[in-house]
Amino acid sequence: MRYTGVTARGIITPVFQEGDNAIQGIVNSLVDAARNEKFSLNDGDIIGVTETVVARTQGNYATCEQIAKDIRTKLGGRDIGIVFPILSRNRFAILLKAIAMGAEKVYLQLSYPADEVGNPLVDRDVFDEKEINPYSDSFTEAEFRNIFGKEATIHPFTGIDYIEYYKSISPKIEIIFSNDPTYILKYTKNVLNCDIHTRKRTQRLLKKAGVVKSFGLEEILTSPVDGSGFNPEFGLLGSNKATENRVKLFPRDTQKFVDELAAALKNETGKHFEVMIYGDGGFKDPVAGIWELADPVVSPAYTEGLKGTPNEFKLKYLADNDFADLSGEELSMALKEQIKKKNSSLVGNMDSQGTTPRQLTDLIGSLCDLVSGSGDRGTPVVLVQGYFANFASD
Repeated sequence: MRYTGVTARGIITPVFQEGDNAIQGIVNSLVDAARNEKFSLNDGDIIGVTETVVARTQGNYATCEQIAKDIRTKLGGRDIGIVFPILSRNRFAILLKAIAMGAEKVYLQLSYPADEVGNPLVDRDVFDEKEINPYSDSFTEAEFRNIFGKEATIHPFTGIDYIEYYKSISPKIEIIFSNDPTYILKYTKNVLNCDIHTRKRTQRLLKKAGVVKSFGLEEILTSPVDGSGFNPEFGLLGSNKATENRVKLFPRDTQKFVDELAAALKNETGKHFEVMIYGDGGFKDPVAGIWELADPVVSPAYTEGLKGTPNEFKLKYLADNDFADLSGEELSMALKEQIKKKNSSLVGNMDSQGTTPRQLTDLIGSLCDLVSGSGDRGTPVVLVQGYFANFASD
């Protein structure tokens, strides 16, 4: 008899450094936690490992000098336009420093009133009062400041004016404002687009408009530069600040890692685990409007059992419609029987309306991200149990 549903535990591990055996460290930490806190490990449990653990132990780092060299090689080292970066000290500021090192002049085009993931550049109330059309209106910095002033551009959470902050990184930087990616071509034909989830559209529009050299962040550091780390699929996407002169890249060889960790867990515990690597969760802050997902994907790799989307009935829909005349134990038994008979796919079935039609890895990765946090909890591994159980499971 089950009395609980899904549970998620943060597993405390050592602080992993470059060269450490992450797989053995994770196995040891999980087994120690289960033994000392007296909880069982079961077939079908899920282990989530934050991407940072994998990248750190791989030593997947790059310096500003190494990034700058790749920028010069690919974009020519003269005038460079940057389109649609996010507003982030951790994610983009150090990349901007490196890009400026690889160019003579940088034109930095910011979207407004917010960046791609919802960080506000300008207060939306002030924005609405000015009757600005974000789909057609573009501005120089002087024009933008004349309209909005400085008080309206302070980030509500960080207290940072990102216009001034990004300008302070290098005297080579000139800032402009537009939501039209082709606006940058008025200043330069060499463009690095830095958006994440809209990058393919941005690149397509730039190429159609006549850009000469066009690259995305995912095309920088796809191979080593002077011994740097690299990522053949995501390049600099998913990177973040390690030191004042170095970034940690998104991990590589991730499928190999999850498969080897699943095998090691099976060997140690005798149980079959699903394993995934997770980065940012895919959720949005309802207060500030910031969407958390600054990584290119929630999960870059996962084992076979985590493919697909949920296939669930909406219990309250069944209770209010199919079994409205039942209650108590009779209702519970009827619901359980209905669940046991459900098809392998409920796509288009009204009995599943209101369930979450997202990838399992996006849902579970978001859960893991919330449990592990991004600060000092010391739990970069998350054990999720009971995720595939339902109301009818014994």
